[in-house]
Amino acid sequence: MIVSEIMTRNLKTVTPDTPMASVVADMCLYRISGMPVIEGDNTLVGFVAEKDVLHHLFPSLEDSMNIFNVVDFEAMEDLYKGMMGLTVNDLMTRKAITVSPDMPILKATSIMVRHRFRRIPVASGDKLLGMLSLGDVHKALFKKAVTAG
Repeated sequence: MIVSEIMTRNLKTVTPDTPMASVVADMCLYRISGMPVIEGDNTLVGFVAEKDVLHHLFPSLEDSMNIFNVVDFEAMEDLYKGMMGLTVNDLMTRKAITVSPDMPILKATSIMVRHRFRRIPVASGDKLLGMLSLGDVHKALFKKAVTAG
C-alpha cells in the first residue's frame, strides 16, 4: 500500500496569521493535535502542534538547570493565556517534515516513528495533499489482514 491510498484528504488547516486562540480552540474542540500551515494555493509552510504551544510555556534549559533559579511551574500556567494573543507564525514549526503520496505506508510510518510524530503532512513538492496518521496506517493494515484470504 502507498500513502495516497489511505491518507486523509479533508483537512483542517491554518495560515501563519491565524490567531492562536482560534487554533487552540479547534485543537481542543475537535481533538486535533496538530495542523498544517498553508499559504496561497495550498503551499505548505509549516506545522503547528500542541507541543509547540506547550513548549512555549516551559523555562529554557538554562533556567531549569540553574540551581539558584526555582521554577514555579504552577505560575507558568498563567503564561498560557498570553499565548492566545500570538499568531501561528509565532509558534509554528517551519519546514515541516513530510512524506510523499507514492511512498509505501511502512516507510512513511518509519519516518513518523523516528521523529515521534503521530501524524505527518503528505506533500508533493511544497503542495499539501493530505495527512497520514498512525491510526490511518494501523486501520489499513488491520483491514488488509482480516480481508486477506
